[in-house]
Amino acid sequence: MVVTERVAKSWRNAIFAVFLVNGFAVATLLARVPGFRDALDIDPSEVSLFILGFSGGSVIGLLFSSHILHALGGRRTILVMLSAVGVGLVAVGWAASVLQVFIVAIIAAAIFGAGSGINDVAQNVEGALAERALGRTTMPLLHAGFSLGTVAGALIGAAAAAIDFPIWLHCLVGGMITIAVAFIATRYVPAADGGDEEESKPTFRERMGVWLEPRTILIGIMVLCFAYTEGAANDWIALALVDGRGFDNAQGALMLGVFTAAMTVGRLVGGRALDRFGRVPVLVATAILAAIGLSLVIFAPEPWVIVIGAILWGLGASLGFPIGMSAASDEPRRAAARVSAVAMVAYIAFLGGPPLIGFLGEQIGVLQALTVILGLIVIAGVVAPAARPPKGQASSSPTELELREPL
Repeated sequence: MVVTERVAKSWRNAIFAVFLVNGFAVATLLARVPGFRDALDIDPSEVSLFILGFSGGSVIGLLFSSHILHALGGRRTILVMLSAVGVGLVAVGWAASVLQVFIVAIIAAAIFGAGSGINDVAQNVEGALAERALGRTTMPLLHAGFSLGTVAGALIGAAAAAIDFPIWLHCLVGGMITIAVAFIATRYVPAADGGDEEESKPTFRERMGVWLEPRTILIGIMVLCFAYTEGAANDWIALALVDGRGFDNAQGALMLGVFTAAMTVGRLVGGRALDRFGRVPVLVATAILAAIGLSLVIFAPEPWVIVIGAILWGLGASLGFPIGMSAASDEPRRAAARVSAVAMVAYIAFLGGPPLIGFLGEQIGVLQALTVILGLIVIAGVVAPAARPPKGQASSSPTELELREPL
């Protein structure tokens, strides 16, 4: 069928809802970790095992994501995996607060993580396809949806914890919302990712071959650097300013809020800048913003300057990940494999970043340890040209992109 602008907008809105509810579900799980700890009566090392179950499940999911997308297609993958996220959330709440069996809670968290990781790749692939169908940049907006979902999930989780709302019931409601969105949103996602011919699908060897493509590797490095820039702020900015600049705990938390808000704003408005100036100039500009902002946070003594630094840092970190996902999806036939590869590289930053900063923080202080990120920002700016669309790639207008009929 011919994808009209109305259909393409519905497609984009559906994927926005998927991003939103995925972020909501992740925040719902993480916001209740203290409650899980209390219900299971576990120590900090066992809490880390529980979180490792979630993170490990995500990584395993990423390993198989391109193959699952190849077998099921984007629409069915989102439906199945987002439903798995909802089921996993319900199971974690039940295992922790009703059964009170630690190993079951870990298994449920792993199911949650695997579903979220695979859905993460699928939603980015479908988001990039919807972006091409519309003929204008929308990926940053979709990632802003994920950020908004995490904020909503965290706020609701905090409120639920404050009133001692039962954990199992909170997770049940969150899981049901996630599953409902999966079934409703996927109705507006076209049933296929590309051509009708079976031979048009990439083979297993072709899918694995993306790991040998220089452009894919460079995009992965760029996304890793920006992901590290984002993740380090989420993990360490509050503690760094409390220990290094004498902020109290509330002020440190507020600075995290300033950074997150700036990053969300950057994603909400970044699409227009990308459409006007292109990927590479925007990536270089955001890398410069991030470097200036981070330098102010690390070296400026005045609180008001640090606030400006956190804003610039957030704006600078906002677009690297979504631009990387768009760049990895430039050639639709192997988009799933490339997005999966780039996402796996990015997850190295999210998984390996906190221990590295923590180790350096023990030696020189957390605030000074953040200087390592400046080097990564420089690398991100240097490899940014890899995100430029391949030569000869035609953009698809909303009235010309042809796909199979939705089911």
